[in-house]
Amino acid sequence: MPEPVPQEELPILEALVNIRNRLTALKKDRGEFIKPSDVNSLYQSVVKQVHKLNAVRDDTTTYNNRLDTTLADVFALLSLFFLTIGKTKDTPAVYSQIASMRQILNHMNESTVYNEGDLVPFRKRLAELRDIISRDAEAGKHPKALTKLLERQLNECDAIVKQLFDSLSVLSPELVPVHQKLITIRRQLVALAAKEGSHKAELKPLQEELRNIDSQRVDGKFLGPNGVVPASQAICSGLLEECFDISQEIKAHEDSKNVASSLKPIYDRLTDIRSELESLVLTHRWTLRETDLWNYSLSLQEIDKMRVDGKFVDSEGNKPEGQYVLLYLLRRCYGLIYRLLSSSEPVSEELIPIANKLNTVKKCLNEVLKYGGPFNARDLYPYQLALFQIDSMRKDGRFVGVDGSIPEGQGIIMANLNECHELVEMLKESMDEEETEYEEDEEYDDSDLTSEDDED
Repeated sequence: MPEPVPQEELPILEALVNIRNRLTALKKDRGEFIKPSDVNSLYQSVVKQVHKLNAVRDDTTTYNNRLDTTLADVFALLSLFFLTIGKTKDTPAVYSQIASMRQILNHMNESTVYNEGDLVPFRKRLAELRDIISRDAEAGKHPKALTKLLERQLNECDAIVKQLFDSLSVLSPELVPVHQKLITIRRQLVALAAKEGSHKAELKPLQEELRNIDSQRVDGKFLGPNGVVPASQAICSGLLEECFDISQEIKAHEDSKNVASSLKPIYDRLTDIRSELESLVLTHRWTLRETDLWNYSLSLQEIDKMRVDGKFVDSEGNKPEGQYVLLYLLRRCYGLIYRLLSSSEPVSEELIPIANKLNTVKKCLNEVLKYGGPFNARDLYPYQLALFQIDSMRKDGRFVGVDGSIPEGQGIIMANLNECHELVEMLKESMDEEETEYEEDEEYDDSDLTSEDDED
């Protein structure tokens, strides 16, 4: 249970609730682009409250009351706003990415289904986020309280990654290939369990692979060279048995629903969230405003909190069948949110339409250059027109926002714009070369005709 909020912290809580409401209202407003000035103003308001909070708290005590959960919500929302306005390399933008990463790592730790290849990208990304925080800290861009908070969260994620790596280190080298194969099969099985319809054709080869792996055991143990029994048998054997359990569950529900009726509402909700997130992954360049991910994160956290001892329960406290499916969907959704957060580009929402148009033009020009002519000046006209329209949007060489500010992403857009102009020039040169060759061929043909006439 959260602790009660002390009297001296109540004004701070009231101010933070007000800031959260303003952030939520700004998030819902789709009528105009989010202005960096609005985000910065709200951020400075939060910094002011953090300073007040530090003045009434000591560094040695761990606090967990309503103020802390509200502050976490505010930082999470602010982080998404920083991503939306293109400030992806600023310390506040890191908060939501760390939170998303921690959720995935906790689930990986709980499931024990991972290999070294799964962990390396997380370790690399944590190092990149740490560099962002360190750089901003050295420049004094943000309050020390925020830097300390994020460093503490980074350290927690690093500790989980280290723990996961350490658990893999006990695997005997002889069993690593078996372990990796079993993890791959398990993932295929839970993905299969989450799909509607019949799975007989897809399930059969997976069951065959499991039987082949099982046949390698002697008296229930995997053997190494010369019949030696390697250590860490329990990890691989437990994973093998779990794969058999999942395959049996899929088989048992082949002619019925994948999930027990008591868990169907959770299943339907997770399926809808997954579908929407997968759609965003495909269209995020055009349709995603990073603040939209807030509602998905809240929904997933609510579902995650329904679990008791890691399992979903019904109204009577029982643990119905279909647990693997729900956990797969939950973890899949967490993974999709992290993917969308980490793929956020350092371009302001206001400049995203221009960036998308340039990316499309550049892709088309590269295709034209790749496959070559014949083509003429008229073929290049649509691309030149598109570039002219984008060029005409600039004022004093820069793209200016509606409020007169200079949005983030100028460098990226200018680099793409210059590259498009270079591609057009390359196409013009190749077109000139083709015309020259054509003229030379005509002259050669004319000279042949002249010589034939002279002979006659």
